[in-house]
Amino acid sequence: MISKSKLEKLYRKEVIPSLIKNFGYKSIMEVPKLKKIVIHQGIGESVSDKKLIDFSIKEITDITGQKAIFCYSKHDESGFKLRKGMPIGVKVTLRRIKMYEFLERLIFISLPRVRDFNGVKNNSFDGYGNYNMGITEQIIYPEINIDKIKKNKGMNITFVTSAKNDIEARKLLSLFGIPFKK
Repeated sequence: MISKSKLEKLYRKEVIPSLIKNFGYKSIMEVPKLKKIVIHQGIGESVSDKKLIDFSIKEITDITGQKAIFCYSKHDESGFKLRKGMPIGVKVTLRRIKMYEFLERLIFISLPRVRDFNGVKNNSFDGYGNYNMGITEQIIYPEINIDKIKKNKGMNITFVTSAKNDIEARKLLSLFGIPFKK
């Protein structure tokens, strides 16, 4: 049997009742939930150094616990010496238990390691209940060995929810424990 993470238990015991109380949902099926988390890292320098993309695949795989995949260029761009089909980034999509485990590590371990951290931005919602945040350095994750880093790279993290609007999504994510700026 698959064990549930702390955040998944928190969602069932505290988040659902709180959202029903705040928004007046008539059914438990109306309550927004976190569908998936997508972690993406663009590596433009991979055009000149092919090993960077392999290091990024290993880092994102170590951070998430799931095998990352390549993102390929869709167009030729002569100014960047880029050809269609060249690998220019890596991404991984997390769902279910791995999603909750990653979110738990992000909130309780990685974000507190950010220097001068005051919370994540409030205005990074897309209007449809999804939230995007950027991490400037991958060294905030304890899975990364600082001695083996070739270059500091950031990453984008997208939280895809079933919320109808940004207000519901913000409340959902804040109940999970994501520290928004005041």
